[in-house]
Amino acid sequence: MATKRLRYPQRTAEEPSPPPAPPVVIPKGPPRVLLAEESLPYRRVIREALTAFRECEVDDTPSGEHAFEMALRREYSLFIFSIPLPDMPGDLLDRLLVKAYPLAHRGTHTAPPILFLTRPADMQLFESLKRDVRVRGSLSFPPRLDQLLTLTSTLLPARSTPAASGGLLPPVMPFSQPS
Repeated sequence: MATKRLRYPQRTAEEPSPPPAPPVVIPKGPPRVLLAEESLPYRRVIREALTAFRECEVDDTPSGEHAFEMALRREYSLFIFSIPLPDMPGDLLDRLLVKAYPLAHRGTHTAPPILFLTRPADMQLFESLKRDVRVRGSLSFPPRLDQLLTLTSTLLPARSTPAASGGLLPPVMPFSQPS
């Protein structure tokens, strides 16, 4: 019984090779910031200021537990955590995320940089926290716009023109002379 040999078509030099497939590029979008602070007015002020003057998107929550879950679901470029949170301290939340964040997001080696929101009573704790290379500074309460923009200047890209969202910029009033 003779076996039949299968022949595969041979490519000749005259046949052009198919063009290479274009690389798949997944748009990353603007940097994301995770903000965990109990006070809704403070969260709103920080979110509005960042989105008006920095090229970023901000996710905010009053809960440390919810912030932990959000950080494991999405990639972030910056964390802003209040040291006192209702369910866990912000420094503990950060320590947990340092361990879990690289496991949840393959390709990252560590958690993103962090800014802490501090009250006067938290300054001694913050002094020990700022030894970590990821800690980029602290915002005191109540948050100040100049301090926030200074701390985020190296962490988030600036908008080419500030967005007029949330009434952060005063309205332009035409100049008129009294008659």
